[in-house]
Amino acid sequence: MDPRELKEIMSQGATRPETPRDREERRVLEADLAQSPVRGRPLRQRLRNFRPDAESAVRALGGPLIWMRRLRAIEDAVDQHERQLGAAYAELAERTDDPAEFARLWRRTAEHWDFSEVNALIARHNAHFPAEARLPMDPRTRDFVRINGRRYERVPLDAEWILSRWPAERR
Repeated sequence: MDPRELKEIMSQGATRPETPRDREERRVLEADLAQSPVRGRPLRQRLRNFRPDAESAVRALGGPLIWMRRLRAIEDAVDQHERQLGAAYAELAERTDDPAEFARLWRRTAEHWDFSEVNALIARHNAHFPAEARLPMDPRTRDFVRINGRRYERVPLDAEWILSRWPAERR
């Protein structure tokens, strides 16, 4: 066994002399606590939205759930489209000098770009995600709760999506 690792294991739980760094950290912490607006008041109890149970442990043994795999597939497909579109945009910009011709050709490319596979995944996600993820309902809005402040639904990709990222008007 490495002597440093042995020393670290053997000194666990033992008190060590205070170092200058420890003193500085304590001084900064005390200064922060002196100015804290919640000093002397009990902290609000943080409620958890879940409890670990046997059912969730058994579900976890199967690996990522179907909605997790589908979201990953959507992200991978979008990344692939972004790479292909970036290359197509650069290639068209390189071979077309006239800005009006470039805009016309790029709009035509955007309108004919095939998003059918990723849009099928997005449609399946929007239809099945709430049930598969056991998304709770918000009683006030009578809709599913937001995830990180956003709705769970994904917007299908189209020509507008392309033109918002790669504008037809060159800068």
